[in-house]
Amino acid sequence: MQDTEHAHQVTVVNWFRKTYPNYLIYAVPNGELRAMSVAQRLKAEGVVSGIPDLEIIIDNGVTIRVEMKKEKGGVVSKEQKAIHAKMEELGHKVLICKGYKDAINQLSYIL
Repeated sequence: MQDTEHAHQVTVVNWFRKTYPNYLIYAVPNGELRAMSVAQRLKAEGVVSGIPDLEIIIDNGVTIRVEMKKEKGGVVSKEQKAIHAKMEELGHKVLICKGYKDAINQLSYIL
């Protein structure tokens, strides 16, 4: 497997859907370079820089947010740190995962 955030995230989503079919996991497509006009339109629609890559909804409205990083060199940005802190302040769990193995381990531990 390539050590890209994309490859690790795809692996996590596939594993999660097989392992926890009664829960909901989905991606928040916040990243990637876009044309300025598209970025402006999405920002006006409510896209916020720093939102974690994945959201998981489990029992009783509990949510887990997952920030995926590649195993080597993945860095959490200043914007991501601020958003993650606000989410945790509001009672949401935020996981920062370095690769699919780390994500699977962290999710298995808390679920």
